[in-house]
Amino acid sequence: MTGTSVDALDIAVLRIRHFGLQMHATLLATSTVPLGKLAAPLRRLANQEAMTAGDIAKLQRAFALLHLEALQPLHERHKIQFVSVHGQTVYHAPPDSWQLFQPAPLAHGLGLPVVYDLRAADLANGGQGAPLTPLADFLLLRHGTEDRAVANLGGFCNVTRLPGGQDIDRIVGADVCACNQVLDAVARAVLDAPCDRDGQAAMAGTPDEQATQALVSVLRRQAKAGRSLGTGDEAGAWVERHRAVGPADLAASACAAVATVIAAAAAGTERLVLAGGGVRNRRLVAELTARSTCPVVLSDDLGMPAAYREAMAWAVLGALCQDRHHIALPQVTNADRTAIAGVWCLP
Repeated sequence: MTGTSVDALDIAVLRIRHFGLQMHATLLATSTVPLGKLAAPLRRLANQEAMTAGDIAKLQRAFALLHLEALQPLHERHKIQFVSVHGQTVYHAPPDSWQLFQPAPLAHGLGLPVVYDLRAADLANGGQGAPLTPLADFLLLRHGTEDRAVANLGGFCNVTRLPGGQDIDRIVGADVCACNQVLDAVARAVLDAPCDRDGQAAMAGTPDEQATQALVSVLRRQAKAGRSLGTGDEAGAWVERHRAVGPADLAASACAAVATVIAAAAAGTERLVLAGGGVRNRRLVAELTARSTCPVVLSDDLGMPAAYREAMAWAVLGALCQDRHHIALPQVTNADRTAIAGVWCLP
């Protein structure tokens, strides 16, 4: 999995027993590999900057080879049977979407089947192609009686609402707003850093009320848009308008605004579970805890390392594809019907 933050490749190796909605997943290993020199061109492409076809082709192959290099030692240790790959989202405006990936170098390099392009089937059926993680959240984080909301603090935040019990028709999920996209934009603009590591700058600052409310307005429009997010939602213009607030205070303002919108989207549940790379930002977690109407826990407390929630989810979704079970929920993506997803590349 590599998300819209365009910073690293996250890998989760799972042992999966049983089939379809009866499956049980156990985490065996995780790994994170920085995108390195590939990050800048991938980000340019995601920002819709012009690139030649030749440059895109070279980037796509180099990206696949990074996956191969990262997976080889894990395959040697765990005897992986197949790989489920998200690819890099470089454009998402349904019905058009592009998760950049070239599977053949990975499939032939490892000698394993690779499933990718998991969003295409839902898009073809009139859906948003996102979020796809709610069914994986059901299999990994559901509770027998407790209603839970799972908030993924990634480049964009999506929230899955899991009712207690086994009924997948009652699962609700939606993309909410930009999250780390905004926090990282602040870091690049005023901290001269790719991110505010551990939320240190934000912890030292005080939210500016005007700047915070201005960003809340931007993010609420995203939350009410009823669409999946993925391109052009970084709220970068807000950063430029409020630079005078000061670095630490602007970072704190961004955390406060993002937390306000996410907490509202998760209201009315019995427990809020936080996952995704954003849990490393202590200020963001503190703001969410303060604004939530229910107890807040990290997914780590439930056996899922927060930083690997999406990688684990993608493994589960790939297994569902292998089992010929649909992965998108029409009530979440607004698709006309369910479909078997995934494109397979065989070695």
